[in-house]
Amino acid sequence: MALQTGEGVAIAPPAATRTTSRLFPWAVFTLTFALLLSDYMSRQVLSAVFPFLKTEWALTDTQLGSLTSIVALTVGLLAAPLSLLGDRWGRVNSIVVMAIVWSVATVGSALAAGYGQLLLARFLIGLGEAAYGSVGLAVVLAVFAPHRRASLTGAFMAGGSFGSVLGVALGGVFAVQFGWRWAFAIMGILGLVLAVLYRAMISERKLNAHRVPEPAGESPALAAGQRARLSTLFSTPAVVLAYIGGGLQLFIAGSLFAWLPSYLNRAYGMAPDRAGGVAAIFILILGAGMVGCGLITDRLSRAKPMHKWNTAIAFALISLILLGVGFAVAPGGLQLALLAVGCFFAAGTTGPTGAMVARLTHESIRATAFGIYTFFNNLLGLAAGPLVTGALADRFGLETAMRYVPLVAVAAVVFLYLGKRAYPSSLQRLAAASAGDTAKGEA
Repeated sequence: MALQTGEGVAIAPPAATRTTSRLFPWAVFTLTFALLLSDYMSRQVLSAVFPFLKTEWALTDTQLGSLTSIVALTVGLLAAPLSLLGDRWGRVNSIVVMAIVWSVATVGSALAAGYGQLLLARFLIGLGEAAYGSVGLAVVLAVFAPHRRASLTGAFMAGGSFGSVLGVALGGVFAVQFGWRWAFAIMGILGLVLAVLYRAMISERKLNAHRVPEPAGESPALAAGQRARLSTLFSTPAVVLAYIGGGLQLFIAGSLFAWLPSYLNRAYGMAPDRAGGVAAIFILILGAGMVGCGLITDRLSRAKPMHKWNTAIAFALISLILLGVGFAVAPGGLQLALLAVGCFFAAGTTGPTGAMVARLTHESIRATAFGIYTFFNNLLGLAAGPLVTGALADRFGLETAMRYVPLVAVAAVVFLYLGKRAYPSSLQRLAAASAGDTAKGEA
C-alpha cells in the first residue's frame, strides 16, 4: 500500500527484496566528510604559515592574499564543469582523483622554492577541490532518505568551518615544531591516506546497491537509465532563486571567516594570536549552526517540504537582527554574546537551500546542480564577502564596515521569499518537463 506525504503525493514502499547494510551509508558520510576536512585543512593551512613566508621570502600582503584568493577563484570557476564530469565519469572515481590532486599539490607546496611555484601549487589545490563539495554531497544524499537532506547538507557543508579551524590550528603547531614546509607536507599526506582508504571501502557498485530510490513526486521522474537534461539545472524559477538566496546569505559567513580576527584585534585590542583563537570559537559556532539549523529544518519540514523555505527565511532574519544589533553596540560582553548567537544562524540557510536544490533537480545530474550551487556560494558569498568588506573597511574603517555586513541578509530573504512563492509552480513545470522527457525516452 502506498503512503501519503504531506503534499498528498503517493510514495511506493521499498521493495521487499531490497537488502542493504545500515552501516554503509554512515561509512560513506564519515569518509566523505573526513575528505572534506582534509580539503579545507589543505586550503587553510596557508594562513598559519603567513608569518613564515613573509619573513623567508619577503612577500607583500597582496602576494599573501593572492595565495588564498586563487584557491577560492579556481573553485568558483571550475566547480560546475568538473561536477558535470563527476556525474558523467563516476562520482567515486572523481572523488578519489580529486583528493589525490589536492593532496599531491599540498605536498608540492612544501617543496616550492618561491612565490611563483607556491602560487601554481595553490592553483592545483583549487583544481582538485573545485568539485569535491558538490560531488561528495551528491554521493552522501544518494544513500540517505530524502527527509534527512537538510540535516546532511548542513552537516556536510559545516565541514568547511571545522576543517578551516583544524587547518589553521594544526598548521600553526606543525610550523612551529617542524617548520612551515612540514605543515603543508603533513596535510597532504593525510589527504593521500584518506583517498586510499576511500577507494578501498567505497565503490560505484556498493553505492548503487545502497542508493535510496527517490519517492514518487520527490524528484523529477525519468525512464530507467535516462539522464536529465542539463537545462533543468535552471529550468525552474525556484531553483535559481535558491541558488541566489543561499549564495547571498553566505556573504555574511565569508566576511566573518575573513575579518573576525582583525575585528577582535582592532575593536578589543586583542593580540593577534588571542584574536585568532577567539575567532576560531565563533567559526566553530557557525559550523555547529549549519548542523543544528539543518536538523531543525528536517524536523519541521518532514510533513510539509514547503517549510524548508520558511526555515531558511527565518534563519536569515535571525542572523540579520542579532548580527546587526551586535555590530552596532559597543564592544563588550553583550556584543560578544549577540555575535555568538548570530553566528549560529549566519549560515543556517545552507541546509534548507541545499535540500531544495536537491528537490528541484534529478539525481542523475545532482552533482552538477551542487556545482552550480557552489558557484553561487563562492561568487555571491564566500569570495565576495571578504573582498567587499575589505573595500568598505578601507573607506570607513573595519568596525563600521562590519555593521553593513548583516544587511545582505535582507537581499537573501527577498530571494528566498520569491523562491517560496515560485515553488508550487516550479514543481508543476518540473513534473511536466519530466513527463515529456520520459515519453521521448520510451518512444
